[in-house]
Amino acid sequence: MRYATGLLLISPLGDLLRRRQLLLCLITLSTTLTIGLAITKSLVAFEVLSFLVGVVSVTPQILLPLAADLAPEERRASAISVVLSGLLFGILMARVLAGVIAEFTTWRVVYYMAIGTQTVVLIGCYFMCPDYPSKNTDMTYGDILWTMGKFAVTEPLLIQASLITLASSACFGSYWVTLTFLLGGAPYNYSTLVIGVFGLVGMFGVAMGPLVGRLIDKLVPWYACLVGIFCLAVSQAVQTAAGGINIAAVVISTLGLDVFRQMLSVSLTTSVFGISVAARSRLNAVLIISLFIGQVMGTSVGTKVFVEHGWRATAILSMAWYGCQALLLLLRGPHCRRTTWFGYEGGLKAWKSVVDKELQTHLPLKSDVKGLQDGPDKIELAEKPPTENEGENNRGDEKV
Repeated sequence: MRYATGLLLISPLGDLLRRRQLLLCLITLSTTLTIGLAITKSLVAFEVLSFLVGVVSVTPQILLPLAADLAPEERRASAISVVLSGLLFGILMARVLAGVIAEFTTWRVVYYMAIGTQTVVLIGCYFMCPDYPSKNTDMTYGDILWTMGKFAVTEPLLIQASLITLASSACFGSYWVTLTFLLGGAPYNYSTLVIGVFGLVGMFGVAMGPLVGRLIDKLVPWYACLVGIFCLAVSQAVQTAAGGINIAAVVISTLGLDVFRQMLSVSLTTSVFGISVAARSRLNAVLIISLFIGQVMGTSVGTKVFVEHGWRATAILSMAWYGCQALLLLLRGPHCRRTTWFGYEGGLKAWKSVVDKELQTHLPLKSDVKGLQDGPDKIELAEKPPTENEGENNRGDEKV
């Protein structure tokens, strides 16, 4: 609830305010509030501070659209994959440290480490983060929230990506929370420390993210999503077959799920960011809210199924979710116009270089290509990026 509040109310500000100042403000607030968590002895104060820390801990969701804005189009997926790798590294590192701290020392050490880490991040951001101009200066905060809601119900590509993200993050959340139960029980009976250190296996998979991003830069995002979903299903099949029998199956599935989960996330984010240059923070907020909902759903449902039916039933449930993701992707082709909800059009070309060459050969008008998945970005980046209201005026009666 805390993080979802920050996603809904703070992360869209990236489309309204200067990102450097917003980032510095959020990191400073988070660090200050964490100091309170480390020293307070009041339960009420602890709960209030925890809620506020969760609200302002949306820094990665400000950085993600900023990275997409700063990167050239041909390297955008690589830039996004680096930011997502950092985010996943933090999550997995937290699992490792939680196991170590629970084994050897007190819980307050977690907050002492968080204070030091955030201080380093604040200093690094101050000296390294560029002062990128603000967008949509003619809009108000209310306009930003209203248009974000419109995007969530009127953009076919965003809705498709959000539903796939929800199901994918449900699988991811279910896997990691039930992995703790699996490794802590028979036949493994690992200690809390060993289970925490097991997150290092996931870190190796996450480290492959930038390499995966380079591949996505060459592919049409739809095909990268298809490859990602297929490989995730294969990795989950390994877990379904032997996850509770042999530790090698757990290691293989963990590596595969981390690598290809990131491939799917980067591909979906890249395609969604092509909808509008001026609205990337809002588009990202909708996408991440669906991810958050999926994680909550996967954690709760996965835990219940594991407790009542065991590890294999949980793995089979995830396999069913991967089937749903494939179905959702196949409902809409790789080159559909922006307003197309279902079907296939524009061919089945898989490589961006082929699509780019075809567009250059035919020299299409802006009105002819703005509906293509990659088209809006190319046209808008060739000119001054429009504000949200300017984009609406240019489209006439077309809905955002």
